Amino acid sequence: MHQFDDTIIIPGLNTQLGLMFSEDQTATPAKAGTYFSAPYVDLSDYDHIVLCMSGGKDSIACLLNLIDMGVDLNRVELWHHDVDGREGSSLMDWPFMAEYNRKLAAAFGLPIYFSWLDGGFEGEMLKENSYSRPHHIETPDGLTTLERDTNRAKPGTRLKFPQVSANLQTRWCSSALKIDLGRRALTNQQRFDGKRVLFITGERRTESPNRALYQQLEPHFCDRRGGRKARHVDSWRPVLHWPEDQVWDALERHNVIAPVPYRLGWGRSSCMKCIFNDATVWATLRHHFPGSLDAISDYETRFGTTINRNRINILDVSRQAKPMEIEDRDAFMQAMKTDYSLPIILTEGRWVLPAGAFTKTGCGPS
Repeated sequence: MHQFDDTIIIPGLNTQLGLMFSEDQTATPAKAGTYFSAPYVDLSDYDHIVLCMSGGKDSIACLLNLIDMGVDLNRVELWHHDVDGREGSSLMDWPFMAEYNRKLAAAFGLPIYFSWLDGGFEGEMLKENSYSRPHHIETPDGLTTLERDTNRAKPGTRLKFPQVSANLQTRWCSSALKIDLGRRALTNQQRFDGKRVLFITGERRTESPNRALYQQLEPHFCDRRGGRKARHVDSWRPVLHWPEDQVWDALERHNVIAPVPYRLGWGRSSCMKCIFNDATVWATLRHHFPGSLDAISDYETRFGTTINRNRINILDVSRQAKPMEIEDRDAFMQAMKTDYSLPIILTEGRWVLPAGAFTKTGCGPS
């Protein structure tokens, strides 16, 4: 694995996030100054409110909660990490996800800034005796490309899928394609220096035993309030304590139509081909979206390492369960399109709870 990222950056992120779990799911002690329960904060204390918007129900609920709290929307901006990048790969994510988030932001009159690792998931996975690629960060002043410091790093090799684990060195997709992007976006924009920033993400404790241990409010690992740049950054998880019914209630009250993955039957809106998908989701992809698993299967054969920890090829995993029935034809027709043409906000008719609500279908991080 890449020596610098995997021995310095990622373990550091694990520790500062309180996410360095061993396989027995034992967390390191929480650092000082954190709050396990902090459902409310004084939003007027912050110059910038950055909301990481995945396009799933929980991050949308974070936005709606801010609105319910009376936030000044002029201080809010959305950030979305493009998992597949913008260099032509379409290996993992939903094709419409970037455009959906762009239209979601427009529906609430908010700016949205995209960021991605050059080559995305596929490019990082195919790293072979080479350096990690640059990060691309959208800012109010335009697109910034952040190169890697090859003086501090050594060439490395991945050539396998991230594995299902709470450890970010093993599940490198979360750290390399999302967490590290957010870190560099915060530390490489002078507009945050000398400012107070609230950095919001949408984890919920009921999703997994690991997330049940998260702190709700704490200094972000990019916080430098006592340093030369005087950058004050707090990390807040406003819906961390919410049960799922409270999330859907927020979407219904604000007439936000459920995102497409839930309408198809997915229990979570993560990547379309998330490594956490269970056999039912893989079966649904193989049945309703023929050919969508072929590239993954080919890579597994090439690497000699599968996504499944029992070393079963993804096509064989998909044959272990019955595919879900998809009844929402509009969502089905949208699923494989890059352009997003469905409404975001309900303007007429009755709000409908999606098929994926309250399901236990496995799809998403632990």
